Amino acid sequence: MTTALLSDLRSALSRSQEVVSDRPVDLSRMAHDASHVLLHPRALVVARDTPDVARTLAVAARHGVPVTFRSGGTSLSGQAVTDGVLIDTRRGFRDVEVLDDGARVRCRPGATVRTVNAHLAPYGRALGPDPASEAACTIGGVVADNSSGMACGTTHNTYRTLDAIEAVLPSGTVVDTALPDADARLRAAEPEVWEGLARLRDRVRGNPDSLRRIAHQFSMKNTMGYGVNSFVDHDEPVQILAHLLVGSEGTLGFISSATFRTVAVHPHVSTGLLVFDRIEPATAALPAIIEAGAATAELMDAASLRVAQGLTNPVEALRDLHVREHTALLVEAQAPERDELDARVEVLSSILADLTRDGALTDLAVPTRFSTDPIPRAQAWQVRKGLYTAVASARPAGSTALLEDVVVPMPALTQTVRDLGELCARHGYGDAVVFGHAKDANLHFMINPDLRDPAQVDTLAAFSDDLVDLILAADGSLKAEHGTGRVMAPFVERQYGEELYAVMREVKHLFDPHNVLNPGVIITDDAQAHLRDLKHPTLVDEAIDRCVECGYCEPVCPSRDATTTPRQRIVLMREMAAGAESIAPDFDYMAVQTCAVDSLCLPACPVGIDTGAVMKDLRRRAQPDTAQQVGVMLADHWGPTLTALRTGVGAAGLAPATLLERLTDTARRLVSPDLLPRVGGDLPGPGYSRRTSARQEPGDVVLLPSCIDELFGPDGGGSGAAAAFLTLCDRAGVAVRLPEQMHTLCCGTVWRSKGLVDGRDRMAVRTARALLEASEDGRVPVVTDASSCTHGLHALPSDLRSAGEERLAARLEALTIIDSTRFVAEQVLPRLTIGRRVASAVLHPTCSDRHAGDLPSLTRLAEAIAEEVVVPVEAGCCGFAGDRGMLHPELTAAATARESAEVTARSYDLYLSSNRTCEMGLSRATGRPYRHVLDALADAVDVPA
Repeated sequence: MTTALLSDLRSALSRSQEVVSDRPVDLSRMAHDASHVLLHPRALVVARDTPDVARTLAVAARHGVPVTFRSGGTSLSGQAVTDGVLIDTRRGFRDVEVLDDGARVRCRPGATVRTVNAHLAPYGRALGPDPASEAACTIGGVVADNSSGMACGTTHNTYRTLDAIEAVLPSGTVVDTALPDADARLRAAEPEVWEGLARLRDRVRGNPDSLRRIAHQFSMKNTMGYGVNSFVDHDEPVQILAHLLVGSEGTLGFISSATFRTVAVHPHVSTGLLVFDRIEPATAALPAIIEAGAATAELMDAASLRVAQGLTNPVEALRDLHVREHTALLVEAQAPERDELDARVEVLSSILADLTRDGALTDLAVPTRFSTDPIPRAQAWQVRKGLYTAVASARPAGSTALLEDVVVPMPALTQTVRDLGELCARHGYGDAVVFGHAKDANLHFMINPDLRDPAQVDTLAAFSDDLVDLILAADGSLKAEHGTGRVMAPFVERQYGEELYAVMREVKHLFDPHNVLNPGVIITDDAQAHLRDLKHPTLVDEAIDRCVECGYCEPVCPSRDATTTPRQRIVLMREMAAGAESIAPDFDYMAVQTCAVDSLCLPACPVGIDTGAVMKDLRRRAQPDTAQQVGVMLADHWGPTLTALRTGVGAAGLAPATLLERLTDTARRLVSPDLLPRVGGDLPGPGYSRRTSARQEPGDVVLLPSCIDELFGPDGGGSGAAAAFLTLCDRAGVAVRLPEQMHTLCCGTVWRSKGLVDGRDRMAVRTARALLEASEDGRVPVVTDASSCTHGLHALPSDLRSAGEERLAARLEALTIIDSTRFVAEQVLPRLTIGRRVASAVLHPTCSDRHAGDLPSLTRLAEAIAEEVVVPVEAGCCGFAGDRGMLHPELTAAATARESAEVTARSYDLYLSSNRTCEMGLSRATGRPYRHVLDALADAVDVPA
């Protein structure tokens, strides 16, 4: 059956294996999402457009095989997994179109919330839904789960801000509610659906009990079941259809685009952390705080505060607090004008003063004032946002970080917080924390069951039953934000009653009569569905075992559209460790060799996993002793090696491009595509040799020119970044010292990225000693002209410890190592006179710029020479990664596709970055001459008379 299904899918889509796949490596990497449910699909379809989706639905319906859509994969309730056909809608559906000067925005389902908001930022607008997963969650998931968040409440959530929707029904009919005659079109194309929706509308409106239940349930945040409030809020069947799709979790149709009414972003913000001695005064204060205009009021129970005390640099209010029953509220006020903010803060402060006089606030914890300062504001938010990280990271190995959410009417909030804590403790979840959006009485809690243990699964079952009893007794909803999925589907009828559940069943049958779309999600006949197909994490490596498979790493990964993402690399390792041997033949290329090892996944990961470092280690383990010996030889003869490579680059420039490509392609097939680069007509000429005895007297700064700048010369004129740095310093009167024998030195990145640890250690010792001597043991700072090399120099102490050079590593940590762009922006630019400015420049920040926080310096330099500086919304890692872009050009092509399209949509006078190989990657992708920002700055500076 699977063979026939695949054959029909490939025939219908007329695409290669890249679009329809049954390879074990593809099915396994896409099986996992952020939930604790695991199903393996029979086929993966990477849909590039809406017709792909419609054709896939038709084929699956003929074969009676279920279909599930997947975009960001951040859903927590098992709604994005399947044992049928999984359609990846992340890659081909990322377009964002800003409308009406930002008042509306049209989005495709693969665009992340963060990307959409980046497009809206110049207009001072944003999406209403503000989920915590905004960096990774996609518009498809936002609509399908009716996302909300910390500030949007029930007024600016997805349902309330939806303006129009385009969707594909299981029948293949495309519905676009933005069309003026959309209702008539629906009636003509799908008369049974139109008439059924009208009939259900009248049925719901004619039942007083249904109206009462709907009014109550949807007065709160509520993502349980279908949005049957649509039958009350809208008259036209097409609008009922549109709003039923919101929160439908892929069970009614495919959302191919959504248009939202946006909300204003208030530039003036003030934050305060309020710590109460117990829960009662905290919740009692909420009405006044909300009435005073608080945008957010985040609640944290006593267990949460104890966890927060263990975070790095805890806020002063918690540092010495002996937490007993304390409860905190993180309150934030926002306003379009500073005067309005001040007025709101004054009201909030007066409320706090009254509470203090009444003894409701502990003296120690009362903030002296709300703060607009970004640093204390960030520290206060770390208390709230750091909870998940702290608890998930510290959970026992092999356990699951299970994050759930509920909502109750505001009068029940106080008792529910207490009852939740007692419920968790009674079932053995003593480390559980309870927190959430108090303004909406929406509570989150996290427990860490080990789902590999049948006894703990039984405990989870009992806990779930008691949780349902607790929340429904309080007249609340079992899901406020995270969606019903599989984990709460058995309890939908209990929450809504027999009549409204029957309406929901008929909705499902109207849209999807053959039950093709996501069966078992929202609607189920299985009372044990929440306990089936539970994920059993396999322990692989301490470096990755704490991964929660959330997918936050995926949007920043340069290989996400080429091979795998950090989450997928980890789950493939887990699957292989669990016995899936069929993955192994593809793993090296899909996961190890095409990882850019840029480690942008590290800051994105909520539990601090550096998947790039893990892939480097796998490369190290795969290197034979002979390769390690070659690495040492290269380190010992680095000067002559670079000279030979420069000569080769120069010679290559004399050969026809097509001949070079044929020769290197042949050699790569004979040797290895992971060792020999593919060389073509876009290879730049050689750079300038670093061999010199000049500038070796003491100076104000030490420059270590990069190897890559010596190997490859600049595009678009100029003499290279190192020469430009020297020119700029000379004109500013800054003395530069060059290390002795610098042509033999390197930051070590080339050895590190390939796992050649012996050569890395050898080079680290030589480079460290040279830099210590040149900097006079750290008296003056050390810079290099390539941002990736700056990042590499920061890794030298670790390399030295690996080599057993503890004393040398300690000495090296006294050095101040900064990128040349930051040094020039801070120390050189103020002393220069800019003579020539251009109209526009586009700027590509490198991964190293982002790691080091150097983007402001890079932007400042670009703004010195261009009237308009644009950082593309789609700018990310270019995937060139040293030599990866020549070894695997498909990696760079995929990584730069979105940024390239954005850049080439208009013309700029300058194309700038801060790293030679990144410039090469962007030049290749865009056909524009990218150059180092220092090179361009040197051209623009006036020469002293």
